[in-house]
Amino acid sequence: MTRNRFAKASRALCWLLATAALGSSPDAAFAVSPAWMQLPPAAPDSEAVVVYLVRHAERAEDGTDDPPLALAGQIRVRQLLGMLADVTLTHVHTSDFKRTRDTARPFAERAGVEYAIYDPRELEALATEIAATPGRHLVAGHSNTTPQLVAALGGNPSDPIDELEYDRLYILVIQPDKPAMTTLLRFGEPYVEGQDFGLRAGSTALRSSPRGPR
Repeated sequence: MTRNRFAKASRALCWLLATAALGSSPDAAFAVSPAWMQLPPAAPDSEAVVVYLVRHAERAEDGTDDPPLALAGQIRVRQLLGMLADVTLTHVHTSDFKRTRDTARPFAERAGVEYAIYDPRELEALATEIAATPGRHLVAGHSNTTPQLVAALGGNPSDPIDELEYDRLYILVIQPDKPAMTTLLRFGEPYVEGQDFGLRAGSTALRSSPRGPR
């Protein structure tokens, strides 16, 4: 499959997982076929909440506590933009760090909305707000907050996110009076344990605060 065809397939998959889930059980399994890729996306329930949750992309090493994205992170954001090209976001949320704002900003600009800053220490409040607001939300977070937010929204966060893992995309579908449905996808340069695609291999400068957002 060519890169262009793969990008189109990925976009279709994101739509189909989010929209087909509206009529599925929490344990539904999805099969992807070429025929599915040709189907137009279904219109989601007007009361449904679809949430795309992603950790910020690879961060640079600039000697500060608030680094921007590395080149690898900028590339990953563009890849996710392509993957979600057919998703019309209504809300974009980010913590107030350069790396999360830089991850979220292109999505807010494309959607024509202002991104909303949230406090990563107040995830329950954020989850309550999102769950009560129908639409399509993108949340840029951290390795130690994104799984927590997935859980707070009623989803399945799976395993903890590794320090060097940047390729997870959670899609949660929340409908009134139904359990949340979680889909976990991978995108961009794949995570390989011990390998740092942000070109920060061996760096410990950004790991000095284990309790803070990472």
